[in-house]
Amino acid sequence: MEDIDPTYIQPPEHRTDSNYIPNQPEEIRVIDLSRLNDPEDVQNVISEIGDACEKWGFFQVINHGVPCDTRHLVEKTARMFFNLPMEEKLKEKRDEVNQVGYHDGEHTINIKDWKEVFDINIKDPTVIHSSTDPEDEGLRLVYNKWPQYPSDFR
Repeated sequence: MEDIDPTYIQPPEHRTDSNYIPNQPEEIRVIDLSRLNDPEDVQNVISEIGDACEKWGFFQVINHGVPCDTRHLVEKTARMFFNLPMEEKLKEKRDEVNQVGYHDGEHTINIKDWKEVFDINIKDPTVIHSSTDPEDEGLRLVYNKWPQYPSDFR
C-alpha cells in the first residue's frame, strides 16, 4: 500500500461494508434518447435522467444518434490523451476562470477520486455568468482548451 498516494485512501469509518449485498439489486439505468423526439415523452426522459443522477450518479444512453465510428475515434483519441505524461495533461488544466480542460482533483468525502476528466463546451466560445453571485449580471466568454497532442483531439 505504500505505493498508493494516501489522498486516494478512504478512512475506515467512511468505507462501505464490502460484504453488503442489497436485497433487491438495481440495474444501472438505460435511457433511450430517441424518446426525446416525442413531445409527450420529453418530460419523462428528463425525470428518468434526474432520477438516475440522484441514485447512481450516471446512466447509459441508447439511440443517441452518434455513429459507432465517431464514438470509437473519440474513445481512441481520449485514451491517447489520458495516457500522456502528467506534465503534458497539466498544460490544459482547467482553473477558476476557465472551467474547461483537464482536471484530476475531484473529491468524494474528502478523498481524491480515481478519475481524470477533460471538459469541453459544445458551443465554443460559450457565454457564462461572470460569477456565482445571483446579483451579478455580468457575462464572459469561455473558450475550450485543446491539447497539442493528440493533434486530432479537436
